[in-house]
Order: sequence, then structure tokens, then C-alpha cells
Amino acid sequence: MKIGFAGLGDMGQAIVPRLLAAGHTVTGWNRTKEKASPMFKLGMLWADTPREAARESEIVFSIVTDADAVKSLALGGNGVIAGLRKDAVYLDMSTIDPDGSRAVAAEFTKAGLIMLDAPISGTTLTLAKGNASLMVAGDKAAFERVQPVLLAIGPKVTYIGAQGLAVQLKVALNMTLVIEVIGFCEGIALAEKGGVPREVAVDAFLKSVVASPVLNYRAPLILEGHISDATYGNVNLQQKDMLLALDLGRKMGVPVPLGAAANEMLNACRGLGLAHHDFVTVYEVYRRLGGMSK
Repeated sequence: MKIGFAGLGDMGQAIVPRLLAAGHTVTGWNRTKEKASPMFKLGMLWADTPREAARESEIVFSIVTDADAVKSLALGGNGVIAGLRKDAVYLDMSTIDPDGSRAVAAEFTKAGLIMLDAPISGTTLTLAKGNASLMVAGDKAAFERVQPVLLAIGPKVTYIGAQGLAVQLKVALNMTLVIEVIGFCEGIALAEKGGVPREVAVDAFLKSVVASPVLNYRAPLILEGHISDATYGNVNLQQKDMLLALDLGRKMGVPVPLGAAANEMLNACRGLGLAHHDFVTVYEVYRRLGGMSK
């Protein structure tokens, strides 16, 4: 199929090769063309605007940081909405405020077009291994049309329901992920301060009932001391999602006390100048607070 792709950051550059490998033609757009250069070597075509990327495409994807970025590329005279064909489908994979996602989708509906929210759960590592999962919400018939293409990105594709529910679920999922990883860091730090060698504690955790995929690929960062080099999700990026969850809880009247506590540890990372490290750097914060390092 002919596919347009807007947003060629780390995740976009992990997704596009999978679409190309599946035989699709991909035309990409990014605010900074230079960042897209690795994709040109794989055969990706270039568009000067999101509108141009959408014009000849049967499916258009976007994945960017926040709701403002989605609105900027999706709406307006040079946006996806201006170029999307009536028989095409636009899927936004960004993790943003659900109400913001619904507002953008409403503009597509007014124009007689289809937008789905389709956030992806995974990192560049899980994408490379073919283990990413996608959650999709909106028009079910449109979902069924694009599902075969989504399976080229990841093997687990789930239809969630009405517009906005997939991104709402993704926000809840990301909150849980942050809580889980911070709990892991806290447990390892506690065991280590008590005299258990770090590598022994990590190995025991990963063999226990608390083990999970996210701990399996973040644990080596603690052991090898490469936290600052990892790109799975830095503190700022994870806190963006955590703040979405806290705001969602406030709006809906749902208590999220563990989320609030986890967010405070992310604040501590930022206060110590660790905001651009993978958020498993919380482990280092626990070590410092526990008197195990500077």
C-alpha cells in the first residue's frame, strides 16, 4: 500500500523500516529533514508537508510528542486533513490527552474523513524484536481495513472501542509501567543497601513473580551502568505521560496515588539533573537518598 508517515523521531524511525520491509511504499515527513536521512537509505520517499505525504496515500500515520504537535501536522492548510483522500485512513499513534485526540478526530469527521487513535506500546527495542503492541479506537470498519498493515508493525493489534479510548488506555498503561519500573528500582536499592549484591538482587527479581518484559530490558541498564546512554524513554518523556494520567484521574475523579508518588520520583530525577537519562535512573536517585553514592 501507499503509506504516509509524519514524525520521524526515534519511534517513527523504528516503525518505518518495518513498513518498508513488508513491501509498502512510504512517504515520510518530519519537521527536520536531516533527521530522516537514515530512512532515505532504506527507500523512504520524502514529502515537504504532511499534506503532501497524505495526498497519494491510502493510510497515513503520525507519531509525535504531544497534542499541539498532532494538531500542527494534522490540521490546517498544510496538514494531513488537507491532503487525505476520502477513502484513506489517518491513524495517530501519539500518546496524548484523550480529549485532545478526540478534538482532532472531530475535525476529520466534519471534513468527511476518518481518523483513528492508534497508540503503540513498546520501545525501539521491542519494535526491532517484533514485539510491539497497538491499540486502536474509532470507526471499526476502518480498523478492519488497516489491520493487515498494523500487523507489519507489531503482532498484537487490539480494537479498543469508541474514538479516544485507545489513547486513554495507553495513558493508563504508561502510568502503570512507570509505577512498575520505579517499584523495581526501589526494591533493588533496598536489597542492595541491606547487603545483597546488586547483580544478585536483579537476577532474583527477574526470576520471581514480579518479572516482566519491561524489567527484563531495563535491568541491564542498572547492571551495566549505561542508564545515561539508553533511549527507551527519558525522564521528561515519561513524566509527560505521567502528567497526562494525573490529569485524567483528576478529570474523572479516579484516585491515582501510586501515580502521584511515582511522579515525585521523576521530579527528584529532574532536580538532580538526570532528566535526559532513561527513567530507570530513578535507581540512582534511590541510591543517593539511601546514602549509597554521592
